[in-house]
Amino acid sequence: MTTDLNVLARGGPPKPKTKRVYKAVSVDEKAGDFRVLLDTKPVMTPMRTPLSTKRRALAEAVAAEWDAQTPFIEPETMPLTRLVSTALDRVTPQRDLMIAELMKYAHGDLLCYRAAYPADLKARQEGVWQPVLDWLAGTLGVTLMTVAAIMPHSQTPAAVEALRRAIAALDDEHLTALQATAAITNSLALSLALTHGRISARDAFAAATLDETYQMERWGVDELARQRRQFIEADLLAIGEYLRLLKLA
Repeated sequence: MTTDLNVLARGGPPKPKTKRVYKAVSVDEKAGDFRVLLDTKPVMTPMRTPLSTKRRALAEAVAAEWDAQTPFIEPETMPLTRLVSTALDRVTPQRDLMIAELMKYAHGDLLCYRAAYPADLKARQEGVWQPVLDWLAGTLGVTLMTVAAIMPHSQTPAAVEALRRAIAALDDEHLTALQATAAITNSLALSLALTHGRISARDAFAAATLDETYQMERWGVDELARQRRQFIEADLLAIGEYLRLLKLA
């Protein structure tokens, strides 16, 4: 029996849990392509593509996610499976569309909107965010303007084109990580820094939630906010692990 990743869809109304029916999980290699097998059948993506990667370490980590499912398949515990599936189903066949969607973040990057006051928040943003923008300019040639305002402002055409080139230079797997990070952080600058290894996943989380953390330190934390932050951190750590595995053979 093939296993369809449609059962891994997130959100929407609660669905009946899918019980684990396979006994063994393995990785099958053919011509440098590593597939994840449940018993002898391949895991299938939502678009009915065998779940596979050219990175053995990543395939083995995905296999470990499936092997850990017992007695039911729990989608939220399988972030690497989702990322590999996204690369196969969305990024590779729709690469140009994906880049176009990412460019919508160009004029609203989180790191470009600074507080005018209080002084300690302004200083914290400068200390955490500005080194990322400096790296972006010095390494990738992307110079983004910052403003002390909340109203939208536009980056220069040169900056937008430099961003597009930096994103287009990524292979499909790293573009997948970039897209996932941007969706969480609302920042192409942070996403590029994480994807290129300039910052860690924990650094990305701290930077993306800096303003919220500042407010929590002063006014306390409610339970919903705490849970949401846990989900954000877990997703970013999973992306960081995915990027680490891409470096391995």
